[in-house]
Amino acid sequence: MPQYKEKFKPLKFPKDEQKHDHIIEWWYFNGNLKTKDGRSFSYMNTIFATKPKLVHIPFLSKIPVKTLYFSHYLLTDNDRHKFVEKINPICLVDPNSFTKPLLWINYDNTCLIEEPKLFNYHVVNELIDLNLKQTKKPLLVNKRGFMDLEVKTTYYYSLTNLKTKGMVKIGNTWQEVEGLSWMDHQWAQTPLTGDDKWTWFSVQLANGLDILIFVYGDKVRTYHASMIDRKNKILTSNDILIKEKGKKFISTQTGAAYNLEYEIYLPDFGIELQTKPYNRSQEMVFGTLNYWEGGVDVKAKMNGKEISGQGFMELVGSPMKKSLTNVYLNRFKKDYLNKGLRLLSKEFLEKFRAYQ
Repeated sequence: MPQYKEKFKPLKFPKDEQKHDHIIEWWYFNGNLKTKDGRSFSYMNTIFATKPKLVHIPFLSKIPVKTLYFSHYLLTDNDRHKFVEKINPICLVDPNSFTKPLLWINYDNTCLIEEPKLFNYHVVNELIDLNLKQTKKPLLVNKRGFMDLEVKTTYYYSLTNLKTKGMVKIGNTWQEVEGLSWMDHQWAQTPLTGDDKWTWFSVQLANGLDILIFVYGDKVRTYHASMIDRKNKILTSNDILIKEKGKKFISTQTGAAYNLEYEIYLPDFGIELQTKPYNRSQEMVFGTLNYWEGGVDVKAKMNGKEISGQGFMELVGSPMKKSLTNVYLNRFKKDYLNKGLRLLSKEFLEKFRAYQ
């Protein structure tokens, strides 16, 4: 099996918030938010930077650019189980991006990630307009911000407790929300490989503990958890047990099967977790890749005490059972034909009323 490893260099901020000369990199935000009347929403916003000829994603490799950007974002109305997602396979990025002292990325005219103050962010797309304020130091994953995943290495840090205020778009109206967000920044000198399969959680507990948990790989697996407390103390562990619960969710879109409920045991931390998604139908499809992404309710036990929490889950590596052609034909029908029929129906009704 090929090995994609590089020598570690200590992270420095704000320099390492910027873009690196690596094969793949992403800036990822998620959060769970509420309106003043208690309605619950979850969001995710990610922009990726890749070297298309090296990343080994088939539909990207023929694009004749040195660096290709693409973005994924979603917004879920958790109470009404409405899920809106947007995947832009090619993003137009402002040439001034990554040139300012702090992070600034402007893309697709409507999307913005800007850092007015170190580890504080303004995140905008067509569904959200949010201000995020970090309350802790960065969580350097594995204490160094660098992980050896056996077959590859990756730089990785998180900002785990971002107090969030702003607005989300519900239908045609914007509503005020507040809550907590999480940010991941990861980059690696590695292509996409057949072992790129993972189950990943970000967890924010009511007692101030924030925990990153994942199992990466298929034939060769790496288990890891990094935790940061209220006083910015970081603990790590590779002793993790993740047990699947309940029935699998079968995607009507791709036929892929996803385990959505888990029990997680972290004996080194003395913590037991149970996670359950706020909304089950949260599949994202990007070319030949499909994954599940969404907010989760978290119940924890620590030293015999029950603790509430929230978080996000990402599941990558569940194979499609339907042909890619059928998947995209059905998406076309859903996204465009149905929309066209609704517009025609509206036009017909307006003309009908005009003749009354």
